Amino acid sequence: MSPAPDAPRPIDARPLREQVYDHLKAEIRRGAFASGSFLDLNRLARDLGVSRTPLRDALLQLEAEEFVTISPRRGVSIRTLEPRDIREIYQLVGALEAAALLAAAPGITPADLDRLRELDRGCARAVADGDPDAYREHNYAFHDFFLERQGNRRIIALVHLKKHQLYDWTRRAERIHVPWEERGILEHEEILRLLEAGSPAEAAAHLRDVHWGFEAQEPFVRQVYFP
Repeated sequence: MSPAPDAPRPIDARPLREQVYDHLKAEIRRGAFASGSFLDLNRLARDLGVSRTPLRDALLQLEAEEFVTISPRRGVSIRTLEPRDIREIYQLVGALEAAALLAAAPGITPADLDRLRELDRGCARAVADGDPDAYREHNYAFHDFFLERQGNRRIIALVHLKKHQLYDWTRRAERIHVPWEERGILEHEEILRLLEAGSPAEAAAHLRDVHWGFEAQEPFVRQVYFP
């Protein structure tokens, strides 16, 4: 609902650096900048109506998150996502999530398993509805269950950062990729089956080597990220 013409405009009280960061992140996500292209910083600052300082600070954060590369004499370029990047992220996230699952496994109750199954059913409903946002929400919650139980905030933050690099890097259009998402749902079910059977080590191995196994997921990775 739009405000009345004479109503005051909402004020974004966040620091300019955060506003610029969010804007650039959204532009990268929607593919506004070609991979490998250099940014015109003067034009960006002018278009955004900000000085170079908040723009520089936002770009430094994006560089720390590996979305851009800052070269002293060449400027700022959008990073190109390579298969090696995805392989390394998969290896890292798979190892950390598998360790979190093993740490959480002794305390998992039948009610927890029911909750995880409901999240997996939420993923399935999202696929049926073609709703990528709902799928991402339920999928994140499924994986975060194990991460939050292990309690290490730095591990949680690192895993979330790496997932954002996968999901927010310039790549596919925002839509459901049914075969890949359906396979992920089946992999969730296998993890839950193994936990219910009292085999947490096998469940962790399936999470690490299949669900986050680059070789197991590579055909989908190449189809979605490098068509």
